[in-house]
This record gives sequence, structure tokens and C-alpha cells, in this order.
Amino acid sequence: MLFRRREPDGLLERVRTYLWPRRSFSRSVQYFSKRILRLKATPHSVAAGVAAGVFASFFPLGVHFVVAAVLCWMIAGNLVAAALGAVFFGNPLTSPLLWGASWEIGKLILRERLPRHGPPEHLGEMMHKLSFDKLWHPVLEPMLIGAVLLGLIFGLLFYGVTRWGMTVFREQRRKRMAERAEKKLRQGGREMPAQ
Repeated sequence: MLFRRREPDGLLERVRTYLWPRRSFSRSVQYFSKRILRLKATPHSVAAGVAAGVFASFFPLGVHFVVAAVLCWMIAGNLVAAALGAVFFGNPLTSPLLWGASWEIGKLILRERLPRHGPPEHLGEMMHKLSFDKLWHPVLEPMLIGAVLLGLIFGLLFYGVTRWGMTVFREQRRKRMAERAEKKLRQGGREMPAQ
């Protein structure tokens, strides 16, 4: 391979790079935005896909791609954009924040139905035994309700930003292409000097 490293990264270095990029977070944001803007689909399709990925990032239990795929199918979104949105917004650094915010918002909405002491004392034991009945009411129900509300808010926000960005990017690209074609046409009309 042409650009392969002489000494491949070890496991710890790969994990560190996954959690903390080598260059900077702004470069990673720029990379993801360029990947999304260059997708060959309609602005609505790409924006709907990103919104579906962001919406799915709030859900617990690791069902992000399933939720994003179903939502993309329902709103005619781009599946690649949904995957990029889910990976960018719901990564290992942001997932604890998203899930914590979902749980807190769900607790606020269900305040009269939840016990006031928070999660059950033996949460680890319930997760180990997978006691869904005991885990649903105090933990999963508030997380699900909070995830739907926050996912809708952030999904609509990212839809608007992505659709606007796609429209601006494509208009600028169209202008650049027209300028290049006009420049080539002008250069083609007269003889170029020999070098």
C-alpha cells in the first residue's frame, strides 16, 4: 500500500486515536462535514439522513443504526448520511452525555410517576440478570421518553443546518464550475503561447 505506516499502530494507539484524534477535533468536524456535503443525493435526502442519525444517537442500548435506518426509510433520508450523523454525534465521548441528558429530561417529564430516589440501588445486578421488568420503569422508560424529545429537537436543528449547508455548498460549486467552463471557453478561442 502506498501510504501505509512502516510500523502499524498498536491497540492502545488505535483506541487513543479513536477517542482523541491525532490532529484536532476541528479537523475531524471538517472531514465529516466535507463527507456529508459531497454526497450525491438531494439536499432533503442528505439532511434527513443526518437528522435521523442524530435522532438515533440519543437512544440507549446500542440500537442507533437500526433506529436511523428505519427513520431514513420513513422520511426518505440517505442511509450513508444517517450513518455519518450517528457516528459523528453519538460517539464514545458524547454517548454518556446524551444518555444522561435523555434520562434527566425523561425524569422531568415523568416526575409524578417515578420514585424520587433516582435509579434503583441494584442497577448492576439488574443489568447482569437482564431483568427487563424491573429495569423498564426506573431507567429505560425515562431514557426513551427523553431520547425522543431531545432527538426531535436536535434532529430538526441538524436538518436545518445540513440542508442550508448543502444548498450553499452546491450553489458555490455550480458557480465555480461555470467560471471554469467560461475560462476554458475564452482560452480555447485564442491560441495559447507555446512553451
